[in-house]
Amino acid sequence: MRIRPLVVDALIAVALTTVAVLLGQESVKQGWPELDARGYVWVALACLPVVFRSRAPLTVLLAVHLACIVYVTEGYWPVVTSFGPMIAVYTVASLRPVRISLPCAGLMCAVWIYAGLISEDAVMASVVGQAVGFALVLWRFGYVARQSAELARQLKREQDERARREVAEERGRIARELHDVVAHHMSVISVQAGLARFVFTSDPGTAHAALGTISGTSGEALEELRRMLRVLRSEDGDDGSDAPEAPMPGLARLAEMVERVGAGGVPVELRVTGTPRAVAPGVELCAYRVVQEALTNVLKHARGAEATVELVYRRHHIEVAVTNTAPSGGEGGIPDRVRAGSGHGLLGMRERAKLYGGTISIGPLSEGGFAVRLTLPTSARAAAQGDDATE
Repeated sequence: MRIRPLVVDALIAVALTTVAVLLGQESVKQGWPELDARGYVWVALACLPVVFRSRAPLTVLLAVHLACIVYVTEGYWPVVTSFGPMIAVYTVASLRPVRISLPCAGLMCAVWIYAGLISEDAVMASVVGQAVGFALVLWRFGYVARQSAELARQLKREQDERARREVAEERGRIARELHDVVAHHMSVISVQAGLARFVFTSDPGTAHAALGTISGTSGEALEELRRMLRVLRSEDGDDGSDAPEAPMPGLARLAEMVERVGAGGVPVELRVTGTPRAVAPGVELCAYRVVQEALTNVLKHARGAEATVELVYRRHHIEVAVTNTAPSGGEGGIPDRVRAGSGHGLLGMRERAKLYGGTISIGPLSEGGFAVRLTLPTSARAAAQGDDATE
């Protein structure tokens, strides 16, 4: 249970007052007048305001020093009322800037010297040394406490900012996944639904095949969305019982994607060069999503074109290229927004490539059409090593 600051300050004030009262009973033994009722009142006024030191540090400091000045002026033992001003100086130094706290320490030093000047047997060298020494030590302790608190606040701000960035990055990752999954599958479903409606009465066989493609594509989309949701739930702290059973899509499923897009009306050829081998799951997913987004753009913006997907396995990296010819009657089939690389899907491609240390080029071909070329390293050293020979 956390104790409220006001309660802590109240306990400190009571403790200081108790110690001062007990010390005041020793005044006669120290050669000073005995404390009477008036003296105890000034002792209380020099200690009890400490209750509000956190809320009004400057006001409390001035109040306790004023009570201390009156107390020593009336001839009582100065040591009795020294505790309130000391804690007040420390508090101001821990809460206020140097330009304010240092003069406050000087005020305490001056009050102590004043008490020595009006005392008959005071040794001024000792009084001045104690006044300066205690004031500087208390001010230094308060200053260090203020610096530590500021560093803690700065660290908290940095941690909060880092947490916000991580949340934003996670949202971006989820958005890319949702875009890639939904955009691709819904594009195929839209094309096939239009085809089925167009030939529903004239060519039932084609309509039936289109409906079959819609069924398979929608089932795959739902499975990928379920997998993403299971991953998100497990990342939120579940016990792992909902962990995804199906593997993440990778290079082995490119043939399925090519077949699906081909059923959507865009002839696609898949070419694999080199010896297929296992690569990191993240790299596989990155390559798969880039091919998926590129073919989705062809399906949406370049109907009538032909596409080629090339996958090349090299020693330290893989290369993936998706090219399409210009559609009949068009100039590339890609809108200006996509040509300029400002679409959300193309931004997602670039972010994925950057995340895995790869490079990507997106743009029109000189002979017409469009190309997306991606290079991804397959190891931590691959980014610094080049190898143009296939295995």
